[in-house]
Amino acid sequence: MNSLEKSTEKVAGELFDRELWIHLGELILKIFIILVVASIVIRIGRATIRNVFKVRAKSPIRVSERRENTLLKLLENVLTYLIYFIALITILSSLNIDVKGLLAGAGIVGLAVGFGAQSLVRDIISGFFIIFEDQFSVGDYVGVGKFMGTVDEIGLRTTKIKSWTGEVHILPNGNITEVTNYSINNSISVVDINIPYEQNIERAEEIIEELLEGLQDKYEEIINKPELLGVQKLGTSDIQLRIIAETVPMMHWYIARAIRKEVKQTLDQHGIHAPFPKLVMYSRNNEEVRGE
Repeated sequence: MNSLEKSTEKVAGELFDRELWIHLGELILKIFIILVVASIVIRIGRATIRNVFKVRAKSPIRVSERRENTLLKLLENVLTYLIYFIALITILSSLNIDVKGLLAGAGIVGLAVGFGAQSLVRDIISGFFIIFEDQFSVGDYVGVGKFMGTVDEIGLRTTKIKSWTGEVHILPNGNITEVTNYSINNSISVVDINIPYEQNIERAEEIIEELLEGLQDKYEEIINKPELLGVQKLGTSDIQLRIIAETVPMMHWYIARAIRKEVKQTLDQHGIHAPFPKLVMYSRNNEEVRGE
């Protein structure tokens, strides 16, 4: 029997070795069980975190809802990373891999790589300060550079901002240097109403003032009674009146549209209609005739 036949027989013997297949089956079963247990632990952990935050929401002493949503997302992400890391270490141990040596080597390699991963470290540190200083939270409407939208998620490395048209912008935390947060303080609705010159301006103001008296009770988003500031501008064919209303954060657009509709309907009921541009035409021939 030549060497090739001996090698083939040896390989065939190993492939049909019952103990080998039993050992492989046990390893696959262990890995499967570890992944299933990790998935279950993550689900239980997330449910526990949510329940804790629900209990905190009912307590008299609590932080803002914005901050709680941010911390909830962050804790869920940290829990997921931690459980999967433990699962990976357990799987490696099941494969008889020296985990201690691997971690020691990874520490040395990580130290070397760290000098070239300064941007990653900067992103993580920036993410920590964004959360710690409460610069913005999940659900806030913010402007970051050329992007504007609602904060969908804040992670340790990146922040996701969803624009009102549906696009999701993923920004490294280290690149977020200037942020405009529109959700912290109350907003102001600004509404301009045009009244024709031939209408009684004082009468129009009285009608609008009477309307504004009841808007705060009709729209819960309005904080204080809307205010009619008066004449804002004199146009070529109309007089512009300005109304302002303080609203809860980010509801000024909705309230502005509602006020325009209410004012339009009220003015129509009192016979005050929207102005239309007027065009005066002169005939040169007529002027010459009149001039004569």
